[in-house]
Amino acid sequence: MAGRTVRVQGFPAELPPDRAADKLTIHFLRSRNGGGDIAEVRVLSGSPPCALITFEAPEVAQRILKVKNHVLAIGRRRYPLEVTLHAAELSPDEV
Repeated sequence: MAGRTVRVQGFPAELPPDRAADKLTIHFLRSRNGGGDIAEVRVLSGSPPCALITFEAPEVAQRILKVKNHVLAIGRRRYPLEVTLHAAELSPDEV
């Protein structure tokens, strides 16, 4: 999954994880947002919550990272998203 996963923060914490995953999937599937086919969306609890979105192709993740202002619209509210490349931690066996 190297290079295909991005970390997303900035969506509302009160949004149920399944609804957050749906909203993020719709946003990052759209070509106007730089998106493309998604392999997996995982919403992780925490403060603040974040999501890991894995795309089918690494080129899509790179396009997503080049878009400067991702804004998630939910109803009339707009949430600026912070999108970064997800660096998976390596186990000692992988080094």
